[in-house]
Amino acid sequence: MASRFFKYYEKLILRHPVRSLLIVALVAVVAAAGLPRFKLDASADSLTLEHDESIDFFREVNQRYGSGDFLVITYTPRDADLFSAESLTTLDELQQRLARIEGIDSVSSILNVPLLYSPKVGVSDLNGQLNDLMTDGVDRALAKQEFLNSPIYRDLILSPDGQTTALMASFRVDNKYIELVGERDELRRKRSKEGLDSAEQARLRRVSKEFLDYRTAAQEKSRERIMQIRALVDGYRDRAELILGGPSMITADMIAFIQSDLQVFGIGIILFIVILLAIIFRQLPWVLLPLITCLLSVEIMLGLLSWVDWRLTVISSNFVALLLIITLAVTIHLVVRFREYLRDESHRPKYDLVRDTVAFMFRPCLYTVLTTIVAFVSLVVSDIRPVIDFGWMMTMGISLAFALAFTVIPCGILVAGNIKNNDKADNSAAFTLKFSRLTERRGNWVLAVSLLALVCSMWGVSKLKVENRFVDYFRSDTEIYKGLSVIDAKLGGTTPLDIIIDLPKRPEIVEAAMAQVNGDYGEDGDPFAEEPGYDDDPFAVEDPFAEDDPFAEQKPSSEVSYWFTGDGIRKLDKLHRYLESLPEVGKVSSLATVYQVATDLMEKPLNDLELAFVRQSIAGPNETLLVKPYLDESLDQARILLRAKETEGNLRRSELLQKISLYTQQELGIDSERVSFTGLLVLYNNMLQSLFQSQIVTLGAVFLGIMLMFLVLFRSPLIAVIAILPNLLAAGVVLGFMGVAGIPLDMMTITIAAITVGIGVDHSIHYVHRFRTEFVKDGNYIATMHRAHGSIGRAMYYTSISIVAGFSILVLSEFIPSVYFGLLTGLAMVAALMGALLLLPKLILVLKPLGPGANS
Repeated sequence: MASRFFKYYEKLILRHPVRSLLIVALVAVVAAAGLPRFKLDASADSLTLEHDESIDFFREVNQRYGSGDFLVITYTPRDADLFSAESLTTLDELQQRLARIEGIDSVSSILNVPLLYSPKVGVSDLNGQLNDLMTDGVDRALAKQEFLNSPIYRDLILSPDGQTTALMASFRVDNKYIELVGERDELRRKRSKEGLDSAEQARLRRVSKEFLDYRTAAQEKSRERIMQIRALVDGYRDRAELILGGPSMITADMIAFIQSDLQVFGIGIILFIVILLAIIFRQLPWVLLPLITCLLSVEIMLGLLSWVDWRLTVISSNFVALLLIITLAVTIHLVVRFREYLRDESHRPKYDLVRDTVAFMFRPCLYTVLTTIVAFVSLVVSDIRPVIDFGWMMTMGISLAFALAFTVIPCGILVAGNIKNNDKADNSAAFTLKFSRLTERRGNWVLAVSLLALVCSMWGVSKLKVENRFVDYFRSDTEIYKGLSVIDAKLGGTTPLDIIIDLPKRPEIVEAAMAQVNGDYGEDGDPFAEEPGYDDDPFAVEDPFAEDDPFAEQKPSSEVSYWFTGDGIRKLDKLHRYLESLPEVGKVSSLATVYQVATDLMEKPLNDLELAFVRQSIAGPNETLLVKPYLDESLDQARILLRAKETEGNLRRSELLQKISLYTQQELGIDSERVSFTGLLVLYNNMLQSLFQSQIVTLGAVFLGIMLMFLVLFRSPLIAVIAILPNLLAAGVVLGFMGVAGIPLDMMTITIAAITVGIGVDHSIHYVHRFRTEFVKDGNYIATMHRAHGSIGRAMYYTSISIVAGFSILVLSEFIPSVYFGLLTGLAMVAALMGALLLLPKLILVLKPLGPGANS
């Protein structure tokens, strides 16, 4: 420690311990005043990429086609057939009560959707009110067959066994939300590319706050609405098995998971800290001082986050657990060193012992904290917003923990009165000395096993993947898991994908199509009759102007969309059928569905004139059902909706998008720039595909930053390389294990390698620092190794136990990635400890970075 800095530290803190503790207490009180403002965030924004333009397109499409938020309730009667009068009466009662809940725009189910095949209606009937299942005289058996087999309802609202259906509650499109977030994101993009002037910066701050406040209020309303729906549904569970699903429910439950994790992790780790410190030190001061330091670091940070309205997400919900564990590790090093001084130099004044403890431990603790900070700061290069926030939160928290540890622990010792030494009863030194003896006697085996672990890790890393199933993020007993599984397996899939196709750049085809609609085929005749690739063209029908043609007197407008011409509908129908043939795709809906229905109703293929007539015949509620979700006539833009099946196990999102894109280009001749993809599948895939790149960038940033710090700290390139090698191996072990075990990279596990290195190098720093201090005594490498293991090795052992056991508490989380995070980080810490106690000393013995030394 620089003498000038230490003089200031001693003058301001050590010489005034009571005042220093009172200042800390005052800061804690101010921070606590902000805790009532503490908020959580589980919105879609917290699970997407930063600066992902696909989000803007996603919102634009939802606004254009009126696709708002929704909630699905699956309904399976317990003791009756679904189509019995009793079941339908219960379902109708539930639907009516659900529709009366504030915020719900409409509720659709088998009860109120129009029936087109029960019995068949005519095309001209599509402009009026159609029967539904509750209409008097409707044949329920026939309606059931329609739900099972019709192009519109098949795999949509009735399971193949005919016993499970769904009610879909639609919420209004929140245009204000879209406008606010759009304005905010536009300003953010301009800031990152061009910069903002003072007026635009003020506008960005205003819009960001307005959006955040609006989103908070909207989420609270949504949460209350979900609670109302759950209360309503609970009243029917004795008559039917009911499961909720949909984005609103998932958001509400995710917030509940975060709250639960914060409580469980916090309480669990606090209890663990008390028990661990009591077992290790067996003295009240060494339990209370570290515990108070840990609690203060969390309380002050949460208060600060609350004051600035910085919200925890599913990812940063581990923030409390991590901060407690890292703070504990720093305090243990201070306590262990003070106890060593107290044991060996008990005759000296306590103030001198405290001052020497701080002076000796400041530099290694500072560098361990800095390397850990580097690990978390590296996360900000990720494009994933919650990961970025997590990195900054931990950076601030660790900095605060360091300051508190070097204030509360030394000042607490000074005001604690007389503290007796009981260090002689600690047997941990004997345990850590086993590792030094193993290194001395079986050092070559240590190198061989390390090399084997490196090779296996490289093989495992090659098997890493990013594809995963969203449903696997949750335990099988949660409603999210149950809902996603039922909808996926019985009701056409869960993950939506929109395919947007703009009018092709083929004006000659479009003009020909319009000409056919107007009855003018020109000198060359029907341009679609002999189109290559359609030898069995269902659209090549008899002359529509024949005498018996019922449409001979109709003259539809040339305003008809290209997609309601033979060429347009043919392309859509071919793509539609291709999508249905893919095993990972569930329900597909598009204008091709309308064509299939119209063909069934008219019992023959349709030409352009008949298609135009069909379009004009569809009006009112039937237009809302059959046309508007799939066509924007003002842009001549078609939309195909599909839902992917996650539980099938063969969903590869990126490959699916590539297959569809290639098919539209090669088989349909549509230029790639005319086909766009959006939906949750695209947003989630973008996030997943960024994980590999983020993993490489974050690890690279961590190792570069730590190597630079090692060079400054040790002033020796050789020692810097020796110190970092065990941590490289530890990171490789955890990533390799993930690859071999088939655990995919996700928003949680992507942080493990960087955190492993950042925390793991703490062992290397402390060990090398103590080794160099001990080495000057006799210049004997082997004797120095044993002394280092018997001293700093104990603190490393304690901190590793605390980290591993602390992270193991994460297995109690309802969020499976948090469980993996806890277990894998624990594994990584064990690997890092073994590397620091076995591989690191062996490398020092072999390479002798401190010089030849005495005869050892």
